[in-house]
Amino acid sequence: MSTSLLSEAGLPAIPHVSLKRVDADGVNVFYREAGPADAPVLLLLHGFPTSSHMFRELMPRLAARYRVIAPDLPGFGFTTVPDARGYTYSFDGLAKTALAFVDALGLSRYALYVFDYGAPVGFRLALAHPERVTALVSQNGNAYEEGLGDAWAPIRAYWSSPTEANRKTIADEVLTLAGTQWQYEHGVADPQSVAPETYTLDTALFERPGNRDIQLDLFLDYRSNLVLYPQFQAYFREFRPPTLAIWGKHDPFFIPPGAHAYRRDNPDAIVELLDTGHFALETHVDEIAVGIDRLLRSV
Repeated sequence: MSTSLLSEAGLPAIPHVSLKRVDADGVNVFYREAGPADAPVLLLLHGFPTSSHMFRELMPRLAARYRVIAPDLPGFGFTTVPDARGYTYSFDGLAKTALAFVDALGLSRYALYVFDYGAPVGFRLALAHPERVTALVSQNGNAYEEGLGDAWAPIRAYWSSPTEANRKTIADEVLTLAGTQWQYEHGVADPQSVAPETYTLDTALFERPGNRDIQLDLFLDYRSNLVLYPQFQAYFREFRPPTLAIWGKHDPFFIPPGAHAYRRDNPDAIVELLDTGHFALETHVDEIAVGIDRLLRSV
């Protein structure tokens, strides 16, 4: 039903979220977009193992005031990479594609919302073009060693010894429906409040032919992000973008010290801890939307 029909029926208007595609970096990028074309831009970068689908509830809440754009990174969601592209699945590669995506849309100024894998991707964009970033929202998006929780232990073992046995351990423990459901529900007061299509869709997508190896390659390459942490932190210190670190405090992967650490390099950063887990948007989307709006209206 269109907005005009809703208004005629006396129902509240709900901003429409468009589903689009654009070619960037030899990749057919699927993305979601909502909001006025001339409004301030908020670029939403998802994490593992999800996609722009994670922003399905947030985008309509912000679209009245902001142009919200959420791409699926290569290897995730509905973005497609031609075999002939010979794509290298690394965080440098994901950032290169994300930068090409931003350029394809002609985005010269934007706030960044980074979550999980989206953090090292987004921070690479900030390093490449700090003048473009108007504000930063980190929702369990890490840039500090102290933010890595004990749940990283098997992945650290994989980094130290990238054997087939350790690779299989990651596949068997993480790349499963049960493992993905645990990521969504761990630390949530009422697990029934998490929509089951979230972890079911994520699992179906990473079980596509060839995708498990993509995910395992990215797990191994995640160690490259730790090497860049000092550069990310230097960016925070030098440019001090208005920052909101709003985290689920029961996240086993990215723990609260990582949120508080933002204030070490940017004393003006706002830190909020929510009583939830890794996928905080599933349970606290209103709180996060209000926090984002408060930050962006202050810019």
